[in-house]
Amino acid sequence: MEFDKLLTRIAEVFENENIPYMVIGGQAVIFHGEFRTTKDIDLTLGVDISELERLKTCFQKIGLKILVNDPEDFVRHSWVLPLKDINSGLRVDIPFSFSPYGRQAIENAISYKLENVIVKYCRAQDLIIHKIFAGREIDLIDVRKVLIKIRM
Repeated sequence: MEFDKLLTRIAEVFENENIPYMVIGGQAVIFHGEFRTTKDIDLTLGVDISELERLKTCFQKIGLKILVNDPEDFVRHSWVLPLKDINSGLRVDIPFSFSPYGRQAIENAISYKLENVIVKYCRAQDLIIHKIFAGREIDLIDVRKVLIKIRM
């Protein structure tokens, strides 16, 4: 699967470069047992914008292309960096999360072996919080589905 291959490449580079992260969004919903279609990978990082140059090097190693002309300005205004995998064309969105809650959520992420690489996924509780905060209709549907799964 293209998503799995990309997730493992990302996890390997972030682990080697000591970049704290966790998978959120649709891929995390799938991880928690609810089938869902998604066209991208959402990862939150436990670093702030001061690490952008180091992150650019990581993105090159992974094969991710930054989709905006001025990444620093874009991140300062949106707190999200949109990327695209050069090989598969898959979109990767990276919201920066360096609040105390965000750092704690990343520290509590679930380590899961995917194709012999440890990938860090957010816990169900933190996924629910992220989804409620995002507040889109699809996010609220995901919250209901994850809540049903964790109550089973």
